Amino acid sequence: MVKSAYSCYIGIMAVKYESVIGLEIHAELKTKTKMFCQCLNDPNERHPNINVCPVCLGHPGTLPVINREAVEKVIMTGLALHGEIPEFSQFDRKNYFYPDLPKGYQISQYKYPLVEGGFLDINGRRIRITRIHLEEDAGRLVHDGGSSHGSKRLISLVDFNRAGVPLMELVTEPDFRTAAEVKKFGEELQKIVRYIGASDADMEKGQMRVEVNISLRQIQNSNDQNTLGTKVEIKNINSFKFAADAVEYETMRQGKILEEGGKIMQETRGWNETKNESFSQRSKEEAHDYRYLPEPDLPPLKVSREWVEKLQARIPELPADKIARFIREFGLEPDIVEIICRDKALADYYENTISELREEDKDTKEKPQKNLEKTTALILVGDFLRVLNAASASVSDTRITPENFAELVLYLAEDKISNLAAKRILEEMFHSGEDPSDIIDRLGLWQMSDAADLENIARHIISENPQAVKDYRGGKMASVQFLIGQVMKESRGKANPKILQEIIKRILTISS
Repeated sequence: MVKSAYSCYIGIMAVKYESVIGLEIHAELKTKTKMFCQCLNDPNERHPNINVCPVCLGHPGTLPVINREAVEKVIMTGLALHGEIPEFSQFDRKNYFYPDLPKGYQISQYKYPLVEGGFLDINGRRIRITRIHLEEDAGRLVHDGGSSHGSKRLISLVDFNRAGVPLMELVTEPDFRTAAEVKKFGEELQKIVRYIGASDADMEKGQMRVEVNISLRQIQNSNDQNTLGTKVEIKNINSFKFAADAVEYETMRQGKILEEGGKIMQETRGWNETKNESFSQRSKEEAHDYRYLPEPDLPPLKVSREWVEKLQARIPELPADKIARFIREFGLEPDIVEIICRDKALADYYENTISELREEDKDTKEKPQKNLEKTTALILVGDFLRVLNAASASVSDTRITPENFAELVLYLAEDKISNLAAKRILEEMFHSGEDPSDIIDRLGLWQMSDAADLENIARHIISENPQAVKDYRGGKMASVQFLIGQVMKESRGKANPKILQEIIKRILTISS
């Protein structure tokens, strides 16, 4: 009843109001060192305040030096998103005070970012990008319980390992209209930055964070792009699903206020994923005046066309292009390709396996009946990923080479092993790194395909199960599957089910 009323309410609002949404997305860049010093950029460091130095701790008299690798990765991201790369760029000081900001200001970019404009097409709609700029990340606050003279109190500690890590910020135009578009955009952007090696973009580790700006306007004003409602910002969301949830909740919250004759307050809100609701953090009156000033310790950046052209040449095939090519070249279903191309390493592994299979195919006289490209894809997104996920491993962790994986696929396609055996062999390959043929020999998993041997077992099983034979003669075709199951049990799963079915039907037909 409650769900029905909620859906009805959302439906009424959808007729009257349109959501206008923009995103700000931060991504920590994958570089060897921090943005302005030689400290390691190591997101996996668990000991606090290890990767720190006088520069990233903001000691007086220290001077920053620009990380060239970070600049290049922002430019490459901009190029991948069809942005313009200005020849002039400049760093600025963003002034605000917070415990995790050791200098009392953040080195960022304001008027002259590294990337201007750009776009990403989502579900047939073009989402425009305003800018992409480069800055340094802040430290991390850790809140914990402590004690003072026997009384418990909450204490806050600061870990500066993250302070000074290169941080890329992408700002979009308010072109989103639905939560689904927000989620899709985030996922596509995440794939792109991973493909070009700009960021690992692991949201669970805080390497990518989302801020949603959302307002409502009446549908009658939707054609007037200058007519906007009061904007509310929801900060520090660590999942694109949560970003979509936040859009849906905030749309409902603002719509309800407007329907009741109230006014939306311009404010910053947080997101509680446990309660699935936003909460107020500060109003417009409490908003920061950052007082941007040109950074006096860093020279302006001159970006030459030659440099941009070299970076353009380093950009690999991007996810959308790869997906289209895989569908066209390998004849795969779009949903399967989406899974494979979600991870560049997995897509490369698939392509390397197909290359090996095609080499094998040249030397094979008897062509397998199964489509090798589709068989490989199905095993890859099924059992292969299942084994990886069970071990919390990535593609780079596997000991299964594309050559050995191709060999396994070929055995399955040629009906030399069963589907059940293939699952077991794959697990053995992952743990031991052995060739599939050695595992099959060791475990005795070669499939029985000799018609004479199978017929002997089938006749024995049929003679032991007269009721199944009687049922078959009475028109119950399911009895054939029962007999196949008994033969499979007798052969310890090694009988070729396709050949076996033909043999059992022939014996039953003759005997009837």
